[in-house]
Amino acid sequence: MFDDLLTGVTLGFFLSFMIGPVFFILIETSITRGFKAAIAFDIGVILADAVFFAIAFFSSFKLINAIKDDPALFLFGGMIMLTYGIISFIKLKKVQVQTLQIAPPNLRREYLNLFAKGFLLNFINVGVLGFWLGIIITLGPQMDMNPNKMFTFFGFTILAYFVTDLFKIFLAKKLREKLTATNILKIKKISSIVIMVFGLVIMIKGILPKSADNHINLPLPNLESKR
Repeated sequence: MFDDLLTGVTLGFFLSFMIGPVFFILIETSITRGFKAAIAFDIGVILADAVFFAIAFFSSFKLINAIKDDPALFLFGGMIMLTYGIISFIKLKKVQVQTLQIAPPNLRREYLNLFAKGFLLNFINVGVLGFWLGIIITLGPQMDMNPNKMFTFFGFTILAYFVTDLFKIFLAKKLREKLTATNILKIKKISSIVIMVFGLVIMIKGILPKSADNHINLPLPNLESKR
């Protein structure tokens, strides 16, 4: 149990600092919409992780391994992410600094939208499924593929990830107090560009030819592509 806790907490901590669209949008949401809004977004991200972990654990290895390397899924997910980034950037080009919304959401629907945004932004990244499959392949045998041990490990990982994110959200919120509306608008534009870049990267992964022997490198998965 202690080993599972230590491994999960360590993985969760480093996972929180993996550079990707989720990382940037979480910081941007905290700065522009506030603490609770960023938490709503983060919970959506975590739910997508939970869904992928469950799929990777309960599904056939051959099926999941084939899905995670399917170029069509990379192209589809990358296209959605790229389109979202372009639309967001175009909308921001029309925003005047004086009318920029930097207030916390005031309706439950807005929090639900942020939750859905976090879930979808993480879910359309097929690399997340490959990441959790790699974790299960790497660490599962050490836990005898015991469901209780595996999900306990996942719980510790997500808990450490969430707690670390809370500190990031808190620090970003403090940073907001020192930023002008102009700087906040620039941050939102940069976040949109980041989403576009990662969308292109995901699409390129689907376009570039792969070797006939597609497999996950052991003993550790590639963390950099996760987020």
